[in-house]
Amino acid sequence: MISRYAIGDRVRISARYAPGHVRTPFYVRGATGHIERVLDKFLDPEREAYGVNAGTETQLYRVRLNQSTLWPDYSGEPADVLELEIFEHWLEPA
Repeated sequence: MISRYAIGDRVRISARYAPGHVRTPFYVRGATGHIERVLDKFLDPEREAYGVNAGTETQLYRVRLNQSTLWPDYSGEPADVLELEIFEHWLEPA
């Protein structure tokens, strides 16, 4: 499987506003993290929701973000992370 990003790559989650059905939480947009795992390709759920996908698949990644970068007043352990699955079209090189 050839993918744009590899485990350990530093990525930024796009900060764009996308109306309608999206699978990327607002609070992680603009955040920077690392690829923790390369997952399979799946039908693009954002296009599927509107019936315009025509079977197009997109790569899914598990991205690891430090919680202190998401919430500046985070008072937990410095090593605490959030891992979430993000589709490739939401990622940019960091």
